[in-house]
Amino acid sequence: MYINITDSKTADNKGSSGQLVNYLEKENKLHLKELPEQWFNHLGQQYEPYQVRTRIDKNIAKLGKDDAKFFLVNISPSQKELKHLEDKFGEQGMSEMFKKYAVKVMDEYARNFNRPGIKTSKDLVWFAKLEHHRYYTHNDKEVKNGTKKRGELKQGDQSHIQVIVSRKDLTNKIKLSPMNSSRGRNVEHSKKIGQFDRVAFKQCGEHLFDKEFGFERGLKETMAYANIQKNGTLEQRIQLDTLSAGVPFNHDPNKLILELVQDVSNGMFESASTMLEVVGSTVGKFLDIMLEPVYTPGKAQTPEQPKRKKKKKKGKSHEQSYGHSM
Repeated sequence: MYINITDSKTADNKGSSGQLVNYLEKENKLHLKELPEQWFNHLGQQYEPYQVRTRIDKNIAKLGKDDAKFFLVNISPSQKELKHLEDKFGEQGMSEMFKKYAVKVMDEYARNFNRPGIKTSKDLVWFAKLEHHRYYTHNDKEVKNGTKKRGELKQGDQSHIQVIVSRKDLTNKIKLSPMNSSRGRNVEHSKKIGQFDRVAFKQCGEHLFDKEFGFERGLKETMAYANIQKNGTLEQRIQLDTLSAGVPFNHDPNKLILELVQDVSNGMFESASTMLEVVGSTVGKFLDIMLEPVYTPGKAQTPEQPKRKKKKKKGKSHEQSYGHSM
């Protein structure tokens, strides 16, 4: 699950939302044979573009000319996650369930600010739109190597949801910035704009998907795994290698390894040995998993025979004394 909040450095969010709203209407204009997707939020699913623009643009009390007025949240499931939704709810039902999931993601967005009066998506001003297509851009490797052209349609299910959320809350009184990275360390700063941990928010979206739809996520499909690979320290990557070594022999990794990789990502362990020590009562089970013999196709797996105690008997040679006990 890929969830991203667009920074104001890469998007013009200091003026009207009209340009962005118009851009997100592109599918309805390009794919006329398909049923148009309407804007939605926690209150309804039939909002017109002008209603979205007007509501967002009016919710800017006491924001300066250079202040961000809104943010864009991108919710993009993987191909495997989308296939899981289709298998579970069908081609039609998956879209409705995906939209309901988006509402719950925005509930987590609200809660992540840890601000009094900001508890759920009902306390925000936001609108979302489901899109079914993606297009190659100049940043894609396929465009760079010449195998695809910029603007060409990407194949496969590319369903994702784009959310425009106002900088101000529903009362138009409280400023909320998801770009605040203090995570509560700067108390006075957090009181003004709210603390927001973007990593925690993205991980909430991942856990929410798994819980809501019964999705069994593999270790390498977790955000924590990707985060360690990209930004982790050498010691964290060593700890990750330790976890990865146990996965092939673990029949139910979600109960142990997926919890550990989250802790590794959060920097809870000084070393791999510390990680195993902190696990405590579960370390025995984990080590058993790690030490299981690797199954080789076509090769019989015979249990190791216990060794008998060596005994010397008078009158017998060294070889006769030990027989086949070795």
